[in-house]
Amino acid sequence: MTQFTLHGFWESGNAYKVALMLELNGADWRCEHVAFMTGATRRPEFRALNVMGEVPVLIHHRDDGEFKLTQSGACLTFLARHFGTYGSTTEAEEYDVLRWLLFDSQKVSGQVGPLRFLRYMAGRPDGPETDYLHGRAVSALKVLDAALDGTDWLVGGRPTIADIACQGYLHWPGQIGVTYDETPNIGPWLERIRALPGFKHSEDLMPSGREPQTATA
Repeated sequence: MTQFTLHGFWESGNAYKVALMLELNGADWRCEHVAFMTGATRRPEFRALNVMGEVPVLIHHRDDGEFKLTQSGACLTFLARHFGTYGSTTEAEEYDVLRWLLFDSQKVSGQVGPLRFLRYMAGRPDGPETDYLHGRAVSALKVLDAALDGTDWLVGGRPTIADIACQGYLHWPGQIGVTYDETPNIGPWLERIRALPGFKHSEDLMPSGREPQTATA
């Protein structure tokens, strides 16, 4: 049995954050495919796994049983401690990383994710909901851009789970319907992330949520 199982699909930036963290650490892991677009997360068996009805769900297979985590920020925090990588080294860094995990959940992924879903997956490029999310997403990206001004990484001058969290949805600007012309620090930051040893795109790590349910090794 592999050491980790991640329930997810490649279009989920939140699942991607966890898959990328596993991959960057050379973890022994497999993806349990979730067919999101055919309602898999609404079914009783998935809700029994995660009452929130969301991916990612990360399971650490241990000798004494299975340790289950949900929500990408919690998963990333656990993996940073488990592997001793991409985490904080001081108390100040610990809370700075936490600050960015919360900001990402509320403002970056929290706005960009639903915007991308409407435009790319639901085929609703225009409309009041899309326009509202677009404005909120652009505002969040400007904050992220300002934080990257004059520094390569968000915390401590090195890549951390703060960067892994905030990058989750941002490799697909065309699907989101944004450009980074007015946020010039984001593009080079994403290039630095893509240059990390072990980096892979989400499409190379997980099946599509549009596909029928499968389990992949």
